[in-house]
Amino acid sequence: MAERVAVISADNILSPLGFNTSDNYNAVKNNLSCLRLYGPDWGVSDSFVAALINHDDVLSECEAEGISEGYTFFEKMAILSIRKTLYQCQIDITSERTLVIISSTKGNIDLLCRKPDNIADDQVMLGEAAKAIATNVGNPNQPIVISNACISGASSQITAARLIKAGYYDHVIVCGIDVLTPFVVSGFQSLKALTDKPCRPFDEERTGINLGDAASTIIYSSKEKKDLKHGDWYLEAGAIRNDAYHISSPSNKGEGCYRALRQILQNQDLGDIAFINAHGTATLFNDEMESVAIDRAGLNAIPVNSLKGYFGHTMGAAGVLETIISKCALNEGVILPTKGYENLGVSKKIVVTSQMVETNKQSFIKMMSGFGGCNAAILFKRY
Repeated sequence: MAERVAVISADNILSPLGFNTSDNYNAVKNNLSCLRLYGPDWGVSDSFVAALINHDDVLSECEAEGISEGYTFFEKMAILSIRKTLYQCQIDITSERTLVIISSTKGNIDLLCRKPDNIADDQVMLGEAAKAIATNVGNPNQPIVISNACISGASSQITAARLIKAGYYDHVIVCGIDVLTPFVVSGFQSLKALTDKPCRPFDEERTGINLGDAASTIIYSSKEKKDLKHGDWYLEAGAIRNDAYHISSPSNKGEGCYRALRQILQNQDLGDIAFINAHGTATLFNDEMESVAIDRAGLNAIPVNSLKGYFGHTMGAAGVLETIISKCALNEGVILPTKGYENLGVSKKIVVTSQMVETNKQSFIKMMSGFGGCNAAILFKRY
């Protein structure tokens, strides 16, 4: 039987830096950030830095797209991102061979505090929100929801690739989406995880994470490996490992992260890996754990970067958004810098990027870690 692979056929990023992939990538390449300081008047106890999208701009685009008022802002963001991605390729969205996967950590959680009259009671359930999104874009199939803490976006892509390789679907639409609310921000503040300064991943002066709004979509399509064309991006290998170390703190040995890396690197040529796009949240524990895992996996010589200084931590969208930006960078033959990074602040000697550098290598690793000891790693290759 011919080997199937999951090829990226289209993508979109909806964030405060832009409403398409090109605008977002160009903003990052020009060292722009959408992180801003917000005060207690936002509805929380302390000031925090975050990347919040302009709701009026999103709603204006939704109105132009004819997305009706029966949807929450969360659902409208997802629908808008999926539609913008579908415009770029010709797939049959109405086919039983096309699937929608929604990646989110919070969903319509704000409905628990305040529900408009035109929103159904059950839309607070992620499954119902996903059905509403899939139905709007014209897909008849039961959507899959993956809510696996911060690795949701990576888990969703790995799931999409597995379904395609097994022959169940020809196309899988993966949409990662999360929107900040006072409830979400206050939760992270209670963990003392947020900072009122722009985040500094892997830096010795890092003080915590910034959160962000985003919806990002990738359409994966089935292709036989022998039919790949020059420039095709495909998901070569992905692994999810849960070390169950702690409900919120990562393993100090990087156990799950290391095991995920070890799994995807079996029989792989490390010399062709351009960089590792780490989770890089800028908390003391996460960045240290990732450095330990990278060191244990023998990847110390490979450049490491984080995109959190541009977008913040976009939760369920992070794994999708950061995959897209990383792919765009390698299309131009560059490795992006880690905004906010100056001096190494982790115990292992990893190579964190502080400026843009050129590369001719054709693959990268995406790493994600989350609450509950969940970890994921994905190897992407450009043919």
